[in-house]
Amino acid sequence: METLDQLKQQRVTKLETLRKAGSDPYQTPFARGSTVAEILASFAEEKETRAAGRLTAIRTHGKNTFADLKDGTGRIQLFFSQERLGEEYAKLELLDLGDIIGAEGACVTTRTGEKSIRITGWQLLSKALRPLPEKWHGLHNVEIRYRQRYLDLLANAQTRKTFEQRSRIVSCLRRFLDGKGFLEVETPMMQPIPGGAAGRPFKTHHNALDMDLYLRIAPELYLKRLLVGGFEKVYEINRNFRNEGLSTRHNPEFTMLEVYEAYGNCATMMALTEEMVRFVAQKTLGTLKIQYGDQTIDLEKPWKRVSFAQLAKEKAGINPEDSLEDMVGKLFERGQIIPADTESFDSKKFSKNQIAKTVMLWLDTISSGELTAPVFVTDFFSILSPLAKSIPNRPAVADRFEFFMGGIEVANAYSEQNDPLVQRERLKASQELGGEQAQAMDEDFLEALEYGMPPAGGLGIGIDRLVMLLTGAPSIRDVILFPTLKPDVKP
Repeated sequence: METLDQLKQQRVTKLETLRKAGSDPYQTPFARGSTVAEILASFAEEKETRAAGRLTAIRTHGKNTFADLKDGTGRIQLFFSQERLGEEYAKLELLDLGDIIGAEGACVTTRTGEKSIRITGWQLLSKALRPLPEKWHGLHNVEIRYRQRYLDLLANAQTRKTFEQRSRIVSCLRRFLDGKGFLEVETPMMQPIPGGAAGRPFKTHHNALDMDLYLRIAPELYLKRLLVGGFEKVYEINRNFRNEGLSTRHNPEFTMLEVYEAYGNCATMMALTEEMVRFVAQKTLGTLKIQYGDQTIDLEKPWKRVSFAQLAKEKAGINPEDSLEDMVGKLFERGQIIPADTESFDSKKFSKNQIAKTVMLWLDTISSGELTAPVFVTDFFSILSPLAKSIPNRPAVADRFEFFMGGIEVANAYSEQNDPLVQRERLKASQELGGEQAQAMDEDFLEALEYGMPPAGGLGIGIDRLVMLLTGAPSIRDVILFPTLKPDVKP
């Protein structure tokens, strides 16, 4: 069996032969007349046409050669005959699978009933120096699919379909919000203070200003500044960066939709989420019943509401008013968690950050493990929601929800805190937790609140996770074109 280096050298030799004959395929212009789909849709015998694409199959029978030409819209057969092409026919020997060519000729139907183009002229537009993956029968190695997405897109039709669906989903989100009167905006991706969420940022340095900057972990505080400035309905489809681990649901670089509406609240965001997700599913999939793994998710039925505070009470005897130390102590007593390297719980052995992280991990577990149908989980604890308002007369409970579907957290929303004095105290309390649970004290944001921010509802939707659910993808890497991966260590 020939090695890859040998196959590549054969193709390089063919390229050199072309160049010696005065033809450089990488410099050849070609005006494509129609896409393959357009040619097939308007197919008529002897109609002249022009097409361009990649060769995916070549079959020679005596003095005739048949080839499959594929572009982004479909496949059509090319029919080359020595009788019509004369001396040009011999140059077909310089073609390989994967080469990109332009061809012209007449539409004909072969004796086998295959719609084809009978070629009268062709040009090599790009010589492929490497063979297509697995001889065009597909690409199944997951590691290669993620590292060399271009090969995955070439070989796997389902991969292309997934990313075409992703594009349509994002387009539908914009169409829905534009139709509701929201204004799309852009806020800084490099920020002097990484605020708006709990997370470890990526740090960089601006040489000209000699100052450190951070890739944003969330656009929230900038979007709220716009509410102060008078914009009442804004949204941003934004890239965020968090210097954290990798999993089937986490990538350090990810896409979010954030929406803010002045004079709205948690309830209006809940209604908006339900209407928007249904709209996107119907427009992109044509149905409100989604198959995700072995689950059938019905978006049409009224979506459930579940109180997180009630779940915590039932499962661990935890009350919203409990301190973090009391919460983690109750979890330990009931065997819900086992703090590392200790046989008994002693809050003095744990930092506030460790306690908060332990509680947050448990919250994620009970929230996601049982919530497969579309469900809004409400009544989160204020101590872990520093940017949210509390429910009136229930200061320990945030007016907040998280939206789950298929056991995956898709959205987070709340009534935005607009009291500058309360907001300062909440951020101080967050900073006392330390570590990744702490949220930044952004003085300019707090000053903006002092000018008056209208009451508002805010919503964040993980677009990557929403696309996972709507396309049936098992991993976030399947819906990000170029996911973050460990270094490829060559043997």
